[in-house]
This record gives sequence, structure tokens and C-alpha cells, in this order.
Amino acid sequence: MQDSQELLLRLDRRGEPLSKGQKRIADYIARHYDKAVSMTAGTLGRACDVSESTVVRFAYAMGYDGYPEMQAALRSLVRQRLTAEQRFALATAIDPDHLMTTVLRNDMQNIRKTVEALSREAFERAVDAITRARRIYITGMRSAAPLAQFMYHYLHQIHEDVLLAGNATVDACEEVERITREDVLIGISFPRYSSRTLECMRLAREGGATVIGITDGEMSPLKDASHICLCAATDMAGFVDSLAAPLSLINALVLATGLSRSEALTEHFKRLEGIWDAHSVYTDKAEE
Repeated sequence: MQDSQELLLRLDRRGEPLSKGQKRIADYIARHYDKAVSMTAGTLGRACDVSESTVVRFAYAMGYDGYPEMQAALRSLVRQRLTAEQRFALATAIDPDHLMTTVLRNDMQNIRKTVEALSREAFERAVDAITRARRIYITGMRSAAPLAQFMYHYLHQIHEDVLLAGNATVDACEEVERITREDVLIGISFPRYSSRTLECMRLAREGGATVIGITDGEMSPLKDASHICLCAATDMAGFVDSLAAPLSLINALVLATGLSRSEALTEHFKRLEGIWDAHSVYTDKAEE
């Protein structure tokens, strides 16, 4: 029950039978969800002038299995709606003495959540589609752009025809316009979702291509635009999105794709090593 839109619907029904204290909680969350997201049950209770137990009972009244589950739904809502200014305000609430530990643990938790929730069947379908594709299109805008570039860098070494849609000179949708049913498009986006990435994915579907979405959850708009949707947790500790889990997922996709054509790749990498050595692409510290 971690659907943020469902949470809004439940709060909209706050006129239904609730105690006076529970109504104050519902009103507070509806008006100040950006503040409530970081509050413990006790802190939220004090802000609403009710007891911690009233907050817990309110979570159950909203249909959640306790306060932690309701708070998870609230985090999902916040990540979709917060402006950059509001996100930064959240970061200022982190204790500076524990900032490094908080951020790293948050990344670890996101990876753990992803491992537990990721569909193996969907992952294998994605690998098969990428392996069979005539051409692979990859698109990711704004904060997802480094992920798209990373994936392009490694898939380009594995596959003969990979295109990073959306460079500085050509609009991403213009490049996708030539896509065919033999191709695959991988769209990467997280809250706040890129409308341009979504448009590329929809164009790819219209062109008959297989569309793979990499995003944060089942409620992402990328879900409906994809044939195959792979979800990675990106819960943020501040104004910077946590991209540790999406990067790990992309690592797994690239590695699985490479292993599916290991014999050809072994010869390819031998040739690449010769080119890199001949042109001193990498520094050999042992010779310095």
C-alpha cells in the first residue's frame, strides 16, 4: 500500500469518521506533506497536538499496516511533487555529523530494496530484448543523463549499433523517429520525471520497437510507456537523487548482455586492448 496517489485519495476522504485528533493529522499532512515526510510518529503527533499512539491509529485508519508503511507512501508522494527548493530544505534537516553515514546507508537500503523487489522474469526479458535488437536506443535526461551515458559506454562495446538519443545537437525525439520494430529503446527517468524521455518512449512504441523502462516504481509514468519495466529504488536522503540502485541495475543488465555473447566479445576485447595500447589510452603506473 505504498501508492502515493492512493494516499492522496485517502486524505481526501478525511471527512469520513475519524476522531478530532486524526482529522488534525490528515489536515496537517495534506497541507505540509513536505515537512511530515521526515517526521517520526512522535514528532508528527507533537506538530498536531496529539499523542504518538493517535498517529499510529491514524495510519491504520488510512488502511496502512502501521506508520512506517504510511510514511513510505508519503515519501513516494514527496519525491514526485517536491520542488528543488523543497528538496534542499529536507537536506538541511540531516545532522551534519552523520551526513556521510546517512547518505551511504540510504544508498545501501535502496540497493537492498531493489534486490528484493526486482522481477527476475522482467530482467531476463530485458536482457533477451537487448541482445536480439538490431539497434539499441538509450535515452535519459537531466539527472538520469549520466546513467544513460554510462549504459551507452558499455553497451557500445558489446553491441554493434547503439545510439544515445538526445545529444547536444540533435533532439532525442528526432533520432527516435527512425526506430523500427527490430530495435529496442531504453528509457531512464526518476522523479521528477522527464516529459522528453516519456515522449521518446511513446514514439518508440508507436514505431513498433520494444521499449524498456528503468524507473523507480510501478506508479511511475514510464510503466505504461514500457513493454518491460525494471524498477530500482531511489529514495533520497536530500535534494540529490540516490542513483546507486539504478546504476547497479544497469551494471547487471550490461554484464548479462555481455555474457550472452561472450565468445565474440573475447575476440573484440583483444582487438580493443591492442588499439588502446597502441594509442596509450590508459596510463600504466607501473612504468612511471
